[in-house]
Amino acid sequence: MPPDAGHSVGMEKEDDVGGRMTRNLDRKIVDIIRQSGRDGIKEDPDNFRAPAATAESQVSPKKEILQLARLSETDLKKEIAEISRLSATINGKLNEFIVGNQEIIDLILVALLNEEHILIEGVPGTAKTTIAKSIALITGCTFNRIQGAIDIQPADMLGVRIYDTNKKEFVLWKGPIFTNILLVDEINRINPKSQSAFIEAMSERQVTIDGITLPMQSPFFVIATQNPHEFEGTFPLIEVQRDRFMFSIRSEYLGAEEELSIIKRANSGLLNWDSYAVTLSPILTPTALKHYIQVVRQVTIEDPVLQYIRDLVVATRTHPDINLGGSSRASLALVGGGKAMAALNNRTYVIPDDIKQIASAALSHRIILSRDAEIEGLTRGQVMDEIVTKVEVL
Repeated sequence: MPPDAGHSVGMEKEDDVGGRMTRNLDRKIVDIIRQSGRDGIKEDPDNFRAPAATAESQVSPKKEILQLARLSETDLKKEIAEISRLSATINGKLNEFIVGNQEIIDLILVALLNEEHILIEGVPGTAKTTIAKSIALITGCTFNRIQGAIDIQPADMLGVRIYDTNKKEFVLWKGPIFTNILLVDEINRINPKSQSAFIEAMSERQVTIDGITLPMQSPFFVIATQNPHEFEGTFPLIEVQRDRFMFSIRSEYLGAEEELSIIKRANSGLLNWDSYAVTLSPILTPTALKHYIQVVRQVTIEDPVLQYIRDLVVATRTHPDINLGGSSRASLALVGGGKAMAALNNRTYVIPDDIKQIASAALSHRIILSRDAEIEGLTRGQVMDEIVTKVEVL
């Protein structure tokens, strides 16, 4: 059901929030600075106690499905206006500390409103980690980080069941993957065996430990980073892994003026993370975020725009410079991404410009160029720009 009039789901009055938010903030900051999942998290026995593996326990757990009733046009407009307002608030707060990177922030918000994942490729020191931590704090979500390393094992990320001699039973120590927002820094430094542990979590929102299937927290959102310029000690993501990411985007160096802005802020003492973090009071809750995820699904896409999405994806499969085109997940990414982009722009309907804005991020990491195209020095981005330019809305 839609939120009560005058109140947004998950939003609280300012005087109710102050004391509780201050008490909770220290805990959230502690979560944020966790560097890896090697220590794991011991599961509260009142909430979960892993039994010995049995045939029944290996059946996937039932997942709670809460479907939002179809909103009236008036209610939908109100909800979308609130999403747009929250987006502007988040952007404004992030811009107090983060310089540039507007496209990355927008795409993270779009992916978050679809409960999907994003891959950020770029050199170190371009604020990727800071953006992820900031969004976790401001959305009220739990946050964990995994630092990529060649010797990381699946248990370091998923967790492990340990036999407790006092309780005479197995106890689950949860890994860092059990969170709302997970930052996987330098994912291409993780060995293929451990990379594969993410596939089930990212696509099915569950993990299997010792034959026991466990549901993820909801919402669950992965931000992965990698440096495309380093090759020593790295393992390129396989195609099925890349396809699990809704978007992929390059994080580039800032321009001269933006770089000067960072220098001035640092000189003025305005780039202290601890001082900035305490100002990030949550304006959402995971429950509110799940509500808005369902609201975004009710944004309208008319047939001409749906056909435009089809034509973009088909064009990647028939282009002479592409050996492997976009999968059907690419089509789904454009549909969901277009709806979220429309919501951020305070519209209840999708226009072709919404699709154009996310097309390269949704498709470029899903294509493989032909050998001739690579020899000629073409990039995936250049080919995608050509496709977006040539494909027309019917």
